[in-house]
Amino acid sequence: MQIIETPAALINTLERGHRLMGLDLGSKTIGLALGDTQHKIATPFDTIRRKKFGPDAAALAAIIRAENVGGLVLGLPLNMDGSAGPRVQATQAFLRNLGNLPDFPTLPVLLWDERLSTAAVERTLLESDTSRAKRADVIDKMAAAYILQGAIDAYYGV
Repeated sequence: MQIIETPAALINTLERGHRLMGLDLGSKTIGLALGDTQHKIATPFDTIRRKKFGPDAAALAAIIRAENVGGLVLGLPLNMDGSAGPRVQATQAFLRNLGNLPDFPTLPVLLWDERLSTAAVERTLLESDTSRAKRADVIDKMAAAYILQGAIDAYYGV
């Protein structure tokens, strides 16, 4: 995996027709979002229920291939003061382990500050009077879309 420093650098590496995928990596789930081929809109896509690393990576690789993904925006769970804690280390280890898999697609990756992404999505769902059960079903993939849209918006200066 090649770590990319800015949204512009990531988007400029993509081939025509490739999409971006946003990931919200949690201890129980991986929220997934997909960008359109014009790199303007992020849409919640799916949630992978985490089991073990091997099956999780295989599921992620299958989606990447099927959806023509050319780059990843991975949420980086920094502490509120901007420091890196255990969750950042777990995210970096997950990324490193993906890179060590021989069959996993080699993609450029942008690590994107995800502070308050889940809280922002939760607030939106509460304001729209979404039931607790429905919130639990969609929050991870919506957080992934929030992360991905943040990177896309930064590219366009929004």
